[in-house]
Amino acid sequence: MTAADFAALPFIEGVKMSPSGEWMAGLFGGITGRRVCAISLFESGGPPHCIGIPDKIEAHSIRWVNDDSFLIHVTTQQPVGGKLWYVSRLAAFNRTTGKLKTLLWDLNGQSTDDVIWTARDGSPYALVSAQGSIYVGDAFWPAIFRVNVDTGVRSQVLPGRGDVMGWVADGAGQVRLGYGYDDSTRRTRLLYRGEGGGTFHTIDRADLRKRESSLNPMGFIPGGNHALVVHDDDKGGSALFEADLDPRKDVKSIYTAPEGSWIDDVTLAADGQTPLAVSLRGALQKTVWIEPALAELQAAFDKAVGSGKRAQILSFSRDRKRMLVLLDQPNSPGSLYFYDVDDGQLRRLAPMNDKLGSRALSPVKLVTYKARDGLPIEAVVTSPKGREARRLPVIVMPHGGPWAHDTLDYDYWAQFLASKGYLVIQPNFRGSTGYGQEFERRGEGQLGLAMQDDVNDALAWAVSEGLADGKRACIVGASYGGYAAMWGAARDPDLWRCSISIAGVASLRREVNDMGDSSMHANSNSDAWGRMTPDFAAVSPINAVTRIKAPMLLIHGKKDSTVDVSQSTAMASRMRAAGKSVELVQIPLADHHFTREPDRLTLLTSMETFLAKYNPAD
Repeated sequence: MTAADFAALPFIEGVKMSPSGEWMAGLFGGITGRRVCAISLFESGGPPHCIGIPDKIEAHSIRWVNDDSFLIHVTTQQPVGGKLWYVSRLAAFNRTTGKLKTLLWDLNGQSTDDVIWTARDGSPYALVSAQGSIYVGDAFWPAIFRVNVDTGVRSQVLPGRGDVMGWVADGAGQVRLGYGYDDSTRRTRLLYRGEGGGTFHTIDRADLRKRESSLNPMGFIPGGNHALVVHDDDKGGSALFEADLDPRKDVKSIYTAPEGSWIDDVTLAADGQTPLAVSLRGALQKTVWIEPALAELQAAFDKAVGSGKRAQILSFSRDRKRMLVLLDQPNSPGSLYFYDVDDGQLRRLAPMNDKLGSRALSPVKLVTYKARDGLPIEAVVTSPKGREARRLPVIVMPHGGPWAHDTLDYDYWAQFLASKGYLVIQPNFRGSTGYGQEFERRGEGQLGLAMQDDVNDALAWAVSEGLADGKRACIVGASYGGYAAMWGAARDPDLWRCSISIAGVASLRREVNDMGDSSMHANSNSDAWGRMTPDFAAVSPINAVTRIKAPMLLIHGKKDSTVDVSQSTAMASRMRAAGKSVELVQIPLADHHFTREPDRLTLLTSMETFLAKYNPAD
């Protein structure tokens, strides 16, 4: 297997089935990059209908409105007042006409793509919450527009309201909730009105500076003031309730998460009110179907595929009789299947990677090791297939974010590196999400300190277990992980044989991060980063170049709209001036996530060549 095999884009990402179950849409892979396509699931449906994604625009999700049209959420950057801002925008694609329509792009707000409702009767209407301006004022606060997604014609149904940053509608399209937030005080409030409309009134308040949690209804139940609400207690418990919002009281429990896990999200039926599933995080990271028919079907899938493989229901028709199912493994990209409840057959549509197919690659497992202060840290470990896991050359690969975490899922970087003979360890260091608020807060004040210790301790664990050769260790990462790779080479120069930073941040400051800038949350985002370290300069790799001993490879896309390429070029210049060994690979058309196949190939081959030179596997 070659780098080109692993670099192939997935057949489809973010797949969604149309309401009738006759079409699917999503982000499809291709040689030149991803495209947004609608493809018939039946031979009589005709050819695919596709559009390309322009440079500097990242399409990240789609949502069907009816069987003809779907919405596309995109992110890009826009200069305002001499500064680049992340902005989210909305477009609609009609598969029957092949026409793309931009929606609300004449507004100058940072976020104009918050779809809070789509029609259930087949008509082309949606309710969209959108800012009119990026500057604080009346137009700054999102208003609600009723939009014809085919024509772009819109009408305002609710004006913006001071401090209300988001709105929620019920299944009938009635706006029922407003989320208020004052960035100067970091206080939130929840505004509510009943089914009949009327005036909004406050039913909940929280102070984020005191870490108070706010009420977050997940959906409405018709016939009164009842809603679906998730409660998380101080002991880590999590449960989904039907609750009365006015007055506030729980009515009945719907689902309680197992100990050590909590509810992160709730999947609703097309009616916008019936809970179908909960997404769990923590000890269990999975979707649990709570609707009886879907729970029974998932159990049947699990039994049919056997141990080691997984069947994940990705999307389904409005009546839930047709669905798209992914059969995969942590060490295989798997294949996409179509399932029809009426005939009970799984039909394969396509492998997710046609070059690799569904073959089992290098084995993957979750391990837990103890950091030097005794804190348990979970890590994903990939071992080279066909090689004894003894004293192997090793790659420690911290994730980006840092508010993220690696999971037991197929990872083409880890699999590629393992195919070349390396043990790959992906530690979920303190500060990572997915393990509860207490674990996440363990990262506060520890950026470049204990968070980096946890990365080092992953290597120490692998060496103590006899899995890795500590003298043949390199640190590799992207985005925040790229920062950790550079900082590791500077802070612990005798530990690493080489370092590879991909789209990494070399010079830290509050406004450089993977979240992007939010005009509504500028202060709270700054607070979040400020809590990570009292001194950004002291833990910035670019200020510690003189300590670096190991060769470093810097890879960065020139079209990166999340971390600017100047972060890598500045680091390379500083290292060259100090006489350090550094290689810089700038990829002209690559974005932050390497969504073009040629860019992925350049990325993998650059790593392969560099590692063969400075940390050969054989």
